[in-house]
Amino acid sequence: MAANQSALVNWSQYLSLRAFAGIMHCFDIDQNLQSAAGVGSLFHKFSHRHRRRAQHNIAQSFPDWPSTRVATVAERSMQHMFQLFMVDALITPRCITESSWPKYVRVGELPRALERLVRGQPAIFITGHCGNWELLGYSLAVMGYPLHALARPLDNPLLNRWVMGMREDRGLRIITKWGAMPILQQILGAGGWIAFIADQNAGDQGLFVPFFGSLASSYKSIGLLAMRYNIPIVAGFARRLDGRFRYELSCTDFITPDDWANRDDPLFYITARFNHAMEQMIRSAPEQYLWVHRRWKSRPRHERLGRPVPPRLVAKLRSLPWLSNDEVDLIVDRSNKLARREQP
Repeated sequence: MAANQSALVNWSQYLSLRAFAGIMHCFDIDQNLQSAAGVGSLFHKFSHRHRRRAQHNIAQSFPDWPSTRVATVAERSMQHMFQLFMVDALITPRCITESSWPKYVRVGELPRALERLVRGQPAIFITGHCGNWELLGYSLAVMGYPLHALARPLDNPLLNRWVMGMREDRGLRIITKWGAMPILQQILGAGGWIAFIADQNAGDQGLFVPFFGSLASSYKSIGLLAMRYNIPIVAGFARRLDGRFRYELSCTDFITPDDWANRDDPLFYITARFNHAMEQMIRSAPEQYLWVHRRWKSRPRHERLGRPVPPRLVAKLRSLPWLSNDEVDLIVDRSNKLARREQP
């Protein structure tokens, strides 16, 4: 949406969405999910650009998969995407309440995270565009553990007030991205929790770490905040169960200050590790990842200059305990191939 669109456009979009939400509430949730999946299949069929991007990203991330599986997961990913936007986003405030959430949400492996929440100890919560990233923080807030989530405001102010209001009614606090750092520091200093969607492309100035066998740009702020306040990072996600409006909350990693205390480059280690944690989320439910997302859009400086991977970066990659030598070789080989393309 355009940032400076007219009041008429804003109101038409707002009223249309409110009317659509009212219609959706007249039907069974499972019927709505099936309809949304059908729309996703149509989008997959007719949006050639998004289909190619999704299939390219999946094939790159799972190079051993046959093309038939790549195509199937790409379509199911788009079905899931439309289910999120057309159904889940609209029914979550009605279904996930203080009394009804156990009907729709199952708490899985979150004991260490919940222990810190109960004790009022600060932490950073990260997730990726996998499962239902909105429902994760919303559910914890409904359970009595309010989070402060970083989010980009919608361009349409009417839609923004409505959508943000639905989230905040249950205790989830939304912080806009612009100028957020002083607010985040204040929250952590007071013992609060902040949440990030951490798999977004951070641009050319981001920190490039491994993500599914290729270097990807990640924001430095998550690791810097964890180091400054000496607090853990919890990597978790909400995974859809059986294709219905049923979710399980689980944790794929719990990164503590002791884990990075003796690292030569703690910021690189932290950033690489929470990206690895997001990989684990996606591997457990690849059809629930937003594969049309341009995660690898930005490229590191050495590639843009047409140079090979610097030896120092290779050494950092080999220091990561979860990467084998073959996996590091793959990352280096892919980066060098992209760099050769930039050579005059």
